[in-house]
Amino acid sequence: MSRINLLPWREARRAGLQKQFYTTLVLVVVVAGLVWYVTHLHHKELIALDNYRISYIEEQIAAVDDKIKEIQQLENERASLLSRMQTIEQLQGNRPLIVRFFDELISSLPEGVSVTRVAQTGNNITIDGLAQSNARVSSFMRNLESSDWLANPDLKIIQQSGAAGDRPINSFKLTFTQIIPAAPTG
Repeated sequence: MSRINLLPWREARRAGLQKQFYTTLVLVVVVAGLVWYVTHLHHKELIALDNYRISYIEEQIAAVDDKIKEIQQLENERASLLSRMQTIEQLQGNRPLIVRFFDELISSLPEGVSVTRVAQTGNNITIDGLAQSNARVSSFMRNLESSDWLANPDLKIIQQSGAAGDRPINSFKLTFTQIIPAAPTG
C-alpha cells in the first residue's frame, strides 16, 4: 500500500477545483456586469423619464406664466377703465353742482365787487377779486354765509391796489367751502 501515489490524483483534483473556481469567478463577474448594466439602463431610463417630466412641467409653467401676464394686463386695463368710469360718473354727478355754484356766487356778489380768479380744490374755493370798498367785501362775505350752498367765508388778504377815478380799488383774496345741502326727506 505504500506504493500507491496519490499526488497526481490530488494535483488533478486541485486543478479541477481551480478551474471550477475560475469558471465560477468569471460567471459571477459576468452576472455582476449584467446586473450592473441592466441597473444602469434602468436608471438611465428613469433619468430620461424625469427629464421629460421636468421639460413638460417647465412648458406648462411657461404657459401659465403667459396666462398670468395676460391676466395682469387685463386687470390693469380693467382698473384703468373703472377709474375712467368713476371719473366720468363723478363729473356727471358734479355737473349740476358747478352750475349751482356759479348761480350762488353771482347771486351773492354785491354791486361794486368783481371776481378776477376762481380756484377750486375739492370743496374748498379760493376767489381773488376787486372791490370798491371794504364794506362791499363784508357784504359779500355775509351773502356767502347766508347761502345754503356756500359756507365758512374766510378773508385772507385785502389791500388797496389802485384807484378808479376818485374811489380807491381794493383787491382781496377770500376762501370758502362749497356744501351740498341734504335733500329733504318726506
